Amino acid sequence: MTQLKMLSADDKLAEIRRLYFSATRQSIQQDLATALDLLKSMASEDERERATVYMEGLAEMSKDWLREKKPLGTGVRKGPAPPSGRDKRQKKMTKE
Repeated sequence: MTQLKMLSADDKLAEIRRLYFSATRQSIQQDLATALDLLKSMASEDERERATVYMEGLAEMSKDWLREKKPLGTGVRKGPAPPSGRDKRQKKMTKE
């Protein structure tokens, strides 16, 4: 992390921006970790605020790509699905 402190605030922001635009499914975890280190090394709240949009974007990509990796059918389902409004209407129509 010592090499990160030698960068100017603008250089750190540019690197976070570069990580955001070049992130891939395979690199997102490392890119996010690097961006967090850069963010932590910024001296002021104003500097960190400028990086917010890229950090939120990286976090969102990470969340989306990790969600896609989960195999289908891993969710736990408790009981049958509730009937939809359409099913209720059809039952009423057949009773009449």
